[in-house]
Amino acid sequence: MRIDGKRAVVTGAAVGIGRAIAQRLAAEGASVVVADIDADGGAETCALIGGDARFVQVDMRDDAAVTELMACQPHILVNNAGGGPSLQPCFPSASVERWSSSLDLNLRAPMLATQLALPAMQAAGGGAVVNISSTAGVGFGPHVSPEYSAAKAALIRLTVTLAPLAESHGVRVNCVVPDWVATERGLRERSELPADERGPELVPLPVLADAVVRFVEDDALAGRVVLLAREEAPFFLN
Repeated sequence: MRIDGKRAVVTGAAVGIGRAIAQRLAAEGASVVVADIDADGGAETCALIGGDARFVQVDMRDDAAVTELMACQPHILVNNAGGGPSLQPCFPSASVERWSSSLDLNLRAPMLATQLALPAMQAAGGGAVVNISSTAGVGFGPHVSPEYSAAKAALIRLTVTLAPLAESHGVRVNCVVPDWVATERGLRERSELPADERGPELVPLPVLADAVVRFVEDDALAGRVVLLAREEAPFFLN
């Protein structure tokens, strides 16, 4: 699918990964809707992009707000909004409201946004949905935030199980699974670790943005999931 001239919604685009994806899609000619709860960051992203980029303040855990956002009928939807794992214990020690909020943001929100986007994409003759998961959702090792890792694992499964149905309506669904990414926060947190615990360099933002663009453009990659590991070439999980 050609990106030029298409409308793209990128959730969680006020900073970091979402900002990099929004900028890259705009550079490819998309009209970008920057969706985020952070008004200042969202406005800054739009200023960096320029052109017809616009910001919509939205809490992706709010069904009514998500419904209003998707009324813009995007051709491209990037489900990036999500919450990183807390360093404090959450599930099972925290309240139901606390860990449920993480599930709502990291899984329920992209499910709802995708559901609302599909009819308009189908009516427009096709579209693309790209989910941003995490390596926290891959493998069998422990993780500091069980509810976060469970949601990210479910997002991968949602992608591959939904893909055949969506493709029958001309819509492709894909998933990018990045390791620790070189955002400002990621670089800062890595630098604060002891030198012997830092591990390889983090995944560069342009590499992640390239993966999203490739999924949007390449009709042959419907339903595919790509893992972006630190200091390794991207590889498909399916």
